[in-house]
Amino acid sequence: MGTDGRDTISSQEKKKFHAGGVACGCTDSLMLIHVSQRRDEVSVVSLPGDSLAQIPAHRDPGTGEQFPAHPAKINAAFAEGGPALSVRTVEAMTNLRVDHYLQIDFRRFIDSVNAVEGVDVCTPRRLSDSATKLDLRPGRHRLGGGRALQYVRSRHVDASADLGRIQRQHRFLISVMHRLATGGILADPGRAIGLARTVLGAMQVDQGFTPEELGSLSSDLSRLPAAQTEFTVVPIAGFNPVIEGVGTTLEWDEAAAEKTFATLNQDRTLTPRNSTVQPLDPPRIGVETAVRGNTLACS
Repeated sequence: MGTDGRDTISSQEKKKFHAGGVACGCTDSLMLIHVSQRRDEVSVVSLPGDSLAQIPAHRDPGTGEQFPAHPAKINAAFAEGGPALSVRTVEAMTNLRVDHYLQIDFRRFIDSVNAVEGVDVCTPRRLSDSATKLDLRPGRHRLGGGRALQYVRSRHVDASADLGRIQRQHRFLISVMHRLATGGILADPGRAIGLARTVLGAMQVDQGFTPEELGSLSSDLSRLPAAQTEFTVVPIAGFNPVIEGVGTTLEWDEAAAEKTFATLNQDRTLTPRNSTVQPLDPPRIGVETAVRGNTLACS
């Protein structure tokens, strides 16, 4: 869960990295990550924040007020009931059990990227965003925490909007895995645990990881070849009619989405290991965008 929480970054950081504004308390980014039982495959399915969801009945954690089940954007579950309600919503929509989750706000993201001394990203074309003020020329760039935040938040680069942002987030994750695998960070147990603590932050959550568990998992996954990771977006059918009080939402392709989640439930991969499918640029609704990690890596 990538939230828009920004209260813990300084006013100087907000100004420098154009991360100000009023937070909605939502999950700007939701990724369902399946690690195979043998820990030899990783599948990542992004769930766009504007997806239409049925928020389960719940009690407000602050006031105790009871709310019935109702339609909303999937990113609103976090605003209404925190990470626990987000998990329940995702589980209900995917028929998958979520064993753990990570909740990353602006502070944790910036500090985590800085802890690994930056992450390399590459782009074949200029990326310019009017909101985040991201401006990257074609080529490879080592991004520190603040500029990396601009990169993963940008959704006004072109007409692909949030789907384009999701694609860049996938690219970034692959670069993170490469950085962890080649930077010697996880080879040092003390540094690995320190990084895990930075990612987790000070807040302890019921369904989260201990630093030791996260460090162990990260170490295992960092040794996977890029070809054993795959990234996709939940199949989208199009836009729903505008719903009063909710707005414009994305409609999942129910049959294709059900097949995707059933595949993960069976501990199988979504794409063959030798897949050479290239990501669409920009991606289009209703078009397959699942790719193997090696097709996204910088060259």
